Amino acid sequence: MRLEGKVAVITGAGRGIGREAALLFASEGAKIVVADVDSHAETVAAEIVAGGGKALFIRTDVTDRETCQAMASSAVKEFGRIDILVNNAGIVRDGQLVKLTEADFDLVVDVNLKGTFNTTQAVVPHMIEQGSGRIINVSSVVGLYGNFGQTNYAATKAGVIGMTKVWARELGKKGINVNAVAPGFIQTEMTEGVPEKVLDLMRSKTPLGRLGSARDVANIYLFFASDEAAFVHGAVLSVDGGLIT
Repeated sequence: MRLEGKVAVITGAGRGIGREAALLFASEGAKIVVADVDSHAETVAAEIVAGGGKALFIRTDVTDRETCQAMASSAVKEFGRIDILVNNAGIVRDGQLVKLTEADFDLVVDVNLKGTFNTTQAVVPHMIEQGSGRIINVSSVVGLYGNFGQTNYAATKAGVIGMTKVWARELGKKGINVNAVAPGFIQTEMTEGVPEKVLDLMRSKTPLGRLGSARDVANIYLFFASDEAAFVHGAVLSVDGGLIT
């Protein structure tokens, strides 16, 4: 197993890509901390345990620094260490510039950008102490190239890339690898309310002719978390079916 004996904290693990990653990492031998703001995420931890794995649900609001610190401390108390952090939690609140509210701008920044900062700052001291770790930040192709109606989302995902580059410089000498994943159009709960004609447009723009699946992205999280990516550092890998070529 590729993650045998490792401990992975995955934020936003209650559904979508985060849930898929939690189940995949567990199948590869990792102990999972399901860190999510919604208590329904406890079912993910229960599913892992029912399958013979080890998992712990910790209610975590990534916008709240104290709960992030408490989550990291609880994870170490339960499992003894943290080897992998996947900063997967994120939200969208779309709107064209002239219509975008300040509240929606601030909320997306707080979750996607500051939340990534809060969680990483809570976990990194434990990784530094043990002399190793993997941080996987979740950006988006929107953070690389922008998208109509997503001023706030694009800004946060570009910021995540910027933080990834800085942390790679700062933490590499501490034995910590830092990389980012930039998904394209992925079919998750977030896209369930999107009109079919919009989904068809997304498919038509993607050279592979389909939307990505949660497993497509989770597989890349697994790669970055595994020993196979030991010399990959400060990278941003697009998982977009060729959308950006």
